[in-house]
Amino acid sequence: MTSKTTIVQALNQALDDAMAADPSIIVLGEDVADREEGGVMGVTKGLSTKYGDRVRSTPISEQAIVGAAIGASLAGYKPVAEIMLMNFTTVAMDMIVNHAAKLRFMSGGQTHVPIVIRTMTGAGFSVGGQHSDYLEAWFAHTAGIKVVAPADPAEAYGLLLSSIDDPDPVLFIENMPSYWTQGAAPEQGKRIPLGQARIAREGSDLTIVTYSRMVGEALAAAEALSKDGLSIEVVDLRTIAPWDRDTVLQSVAKTGRLLTVHEATKPFGVGSEIAAEVNEELFGRLKSPIRRLGGAFCAVPFSKPLEDAFAPTARTIEAEIRSILSPELTH
Repeated sequence: MTSKTTIVQALNQALDDAMAADPSIIVLGEDVADREEGGVMGVTKGLSTKYGDRVRSTPISEQAIVGAAIGASLAGYKPVAEIMLMNFTTVAMDMIVNHAAKLRFMSGGQTHVPIVIRTMTGAGFSVGGQHSDYLEAWFAHTAGIKVVAPADPAEAYGLLLSSIDDPDPVLFIENMPSYWTQGAAPEQGKRIPLGQARIAREGSDLTIVTYSRMVGEALAAAEALSKDGLSIEVVDLRTIAPWDRDTVLQSVAKTGRLLTVHEATKPFGVGSEIAAEVNEELFGRLKSPIRRLGGAFCAVPFSKPLEDAFAPTARTIEAEIRSILSPELTH
């Protein structure tokens, strides 16, 4: 691999490396074969030419895609199913929630469903309210499925390999506006354990807990605040469910302050769960109330100015942190 790559390239390489190492891995989804140009964003480009029928384009039926993946997993395969956009997972909710996530429980642990459901989403392309939602909280609320959201190419590569290795279903969320952002290339074959967060930036005044594209926004805000002598720690969850409780608690115990940030709408979001847990464990040690930032409680707007105002940005994160730390800034 080169020293720099994109998330699209990193995902393609992860799939290629996994399929080369394990003949039980198959890929299915709408337009994933090379005859249809390897997916709408080219993530699976070249794979069907290399691996033949192990990469199959399907009809436009999300329920059938996930159902076929579940059935194949029960027959000994390790399917990677692509649902083109995260909003379309709603069509397959029965298969994902009532079948993939529950078969292990309903079989007394005898039946596992080792599937990965790849999907993409994210505001920024003016594609409207039915194509841009982050719905991770729905799935994180479901026992039996892991939820993963990488922030950069190296993370995407390592987390996808670990997701494919996992014996249970994994929902793997990719951010569409970040697909072509350059980042450090991953080390070939290097896996990132699921459920393990990373400290993306160390700090001492406040902890930001976030994931996916918001990691970059949080890092930009932290850099801007550092010019005023403020030290912000950024925790990239990587895995939303199960989330790395220990790393988050250790960070907030050190800084005494927490801001959760996600692109999904703020009410009932992942940030609320993390805020509640941290408050229960560290209430007497917090220096200020926990704050949350998230998307507006509405459908993602089609209008570009409204869409730009929908989700948190480096600027709004910076402003929120300045508000939290305002007593210190006045001294």
